[in-house]
Amino acid sequence: MTRMSPYPYALLLRGVNVGGHRKVPMADLRALLAELGHGDVRTYLQSGNAVFTSAERDEEALASGIGRAIERHFGFTVDCIVRGGPYLRAVKDDCPFPAAELEGRQLHVTYFSERIDPVRLAPIDAAAFLPEGFRLGERALYLYAPDGLGRSKLAEALARPSLFKGIVATTRNWNTVAKLAELTAETPDA
Repeated sequence: MTRMSPYPYALLLRGVNVGGHRKVPMADLRALLAELGHGDVRTYLQSGNAVFTSAERDEEALASGIGRAIERHFGFTVDCIVRGGPYLRAVKDDCPFPAAELEGRQLHVTYFSERIDPVRLAPIDAAAFLPEGFRLGERALYLYAPDGLGRSKLAEALARPSLFKGIVATTRNWNTVAKLAELTAETPDA
């Protein structure tokens, strides 16, 4: 039986290290991922982003296993999304907004645990929020908020729990989107 070579992934944790709640120290997260047998483990910022390699090819199985390990280790449940390097590069490359012309705080991507039916977004009158805008991608939503996420009325409308009920969603600014694509594109040391 041949062993599959390691594959690069990013782990996106939802709602950790915000306002002093649900603390997941990045050093502890790195150690936990290494204990689970993942390689080349690194974290990015303090907001629950990690990259690692694994021979496992099932993103959902990885997310579920990491979620259970986090709950055992830290004592609380954390929603996890795991995405492979090629997907992260495609999200970056497929951006429908002029990312190179914008500041990182003006463009965001919400990653979803599954595909989103566009019908879910029908209640949002996009024209009412101009110049803000959004576009649905592959298990992702791109949000252009020229005044930043904190002042975005469109982001507030998109955050209504009824829109994405039953789906895990976590948002990253464009700088993080680009960095995670870059980090998962690097070939780990053999």
